[in-house]
Amino acid sequence: MDIDKDLVRQEYIEKNIYDMQKDLVKQRKIRIFVMSLLLFALVFTIIFGTLESPFDYTLSNIGNHFNLQYRIMFISWALTCGLAIQTAIISLIRLEEYQSKYCTLFVGLATASLIATGVIPALIEDFPFWHAVHTLTSGLTALFLLLSLVPFVRFLSRENPRLRVTLTIWLIIVWIGSILLLIFFGKTGMFEIWFFVSNILFLLYLSLVLFEEKIVKMSVLFLKNEKNLNLAIEKLFVDLERKRILEKK
Repeated sequence: MDIDKDLVRQEYIEKNIYDMQKDLVKQRKIRIFVMSLLLFALVFTIIFGTLESPFDYTLSNIGNHFNLQYRIMFISWALTCGLAIQTAIISLIRLEEYQSKYCTLFVGLATASLIATGVIPALIEDFPFWHAVHTLTSGLTALFLLLSLVPFVRFLSRENPRLRVTLTIWLIIVWIGSILLLIFFGKTGMFEIWFFVSNILFLLYLSLVLFEEKIVKMSVLFLKNEKNLNLAIEKLFVDLERKRILEKK
């Protein structure tokens, strides 16, 4: 059955839920965008981190001690990974209506530090000062990411007690796992890959769970008075604004 978008729009306006329907479609688009960005960053991290042996070389070594192509890839990876993590965290903060300007500030600083780490050369023999700055920014990336995520996770644990144990386990996997790899393998690519991959997977989990929860809660309002559930579900995610935008063009 074809859905008459004009009829659906009028129906929602009459029910005073048109704005909510637009928000529902918007949340679904944001979830797809955020998760796609995170998945791309995840694959990019694994590919770049294994261009050379991660047991022998850090990500910085790979990006600075080989060829220009690796150097460009390292900077591109830092940009991609930093922006993906920042986009995900800020989207989740807005989704949960978490009121904390410091959380947003720290995730922005984490992204800036990671990008700076990619841009600043890590060649101690040729540029000892910049190598020291590079080392500092790489450490600040982890620190700022910790300062942005932990308060947000604590907030989520209070708001969603059922997620408390799972969120705690995830934090243990990310941070204790990173520390253990640093102890056993030293400062190598294994430690860095674990840190970024586990954080990205954690954000993917949060994006899946929190956006799904939001969408389900909003969907209940649409479905409770519908006689034909199959048709109602079809109407939930129809982009009613798209046709109007195309008509204006």
